Parts: sequence; C-alpha cells; structure tokens
Amino acid sequence: MKILSIRQPWSYLIAHGIKDIENRDWTTSYRGLVLIHAGKNVDPSCFDEDGMFSPEFYLGADLHIKGRVPLLKSDYETGGIVGIARLVNVVTESDSPWFRGRYGWVFSRAMPLPLIPAKGNPLLMDAPEDIVEQVKAACRKAWAA
Repeated sequence: MKILSIRQPWSYLIAHGIKDIENRDWTTSYRGLVLIHAGKNVDPSCFDEDGMFSPEFYLGADLHIKGRVPLLKSDYETGGIVGIARLVNVVTESDSPWFRGRYGWVFSRAMPLPLIPAKGNPLLMDAPEDIVEQVKAACRKAWAA
C-alpha cells in the first residue's frame, strides 16, 4: 500500500469521491490502494482572505460542490491520512473537469477515514506497517457500522 500527500482541500475531495483525478507532473506504473495524506498546509488559492471556501474555486469549472465540503479552511484536517482510494490509471487526457495537469492520476472507490496522524512525502511512498494496521482497523470499523 502506498501513501500520496496532497494539500487540502484536494485530499478531502479525493477521499470523499468528489474529485476523481489528482494532477501531477510525473507518472507512476503503480496501480492499487493509495492512502490519501493531507499535507500540513492547505492550498491558499481555494480560500478567500477570511478563510472561507472561495466562490471562484468551486464555480470556476462549473463544479457546484459548495454543499458537499467544509466551508472554513480551519475545518480541513491536516498532517495525516484522511482517506483511501484505488489508483486505477494515469492519463494524459481526460474529460473530467478536474484534469488540469500533465498527468492525471485516476482514482476510484474512495473512502474517507478518521484522521490518522502521519508524516507526508511529496512522492508516492510505501506506507509504514503501523499506518497500514491503523487503516485496516479504521476500515473494519467503518464496514461494521
């Protein structure tokens, strides 16, 4: 299992199955489960000067997501695993409104998780065994509910 660090709110959007593509300048041959790590910093371009979700962001690509996401920057968890998804493809073209990069990492079957504190890395890295065990426990708990 791998970990990919992504700034908020992007990590939230992927973990909740709202955003299906993560844009990267590099590709990978890996396919499979990826733990979505929320970096310590949020993307400032997504919020206005008061820390509110920016209308330009959620309306810019005709993406009406305002009612599906936290509105305050402070409500986004950072510094840990926030979800899990399956990386199913890496593309250079897509009809997805989320595609804007050189490479689009296509995710499916996303599921949010309770924050699991962990260090991030800008590269796709192997998940430490203790993090994998915590994720498995969180998934078992979610599936039992």
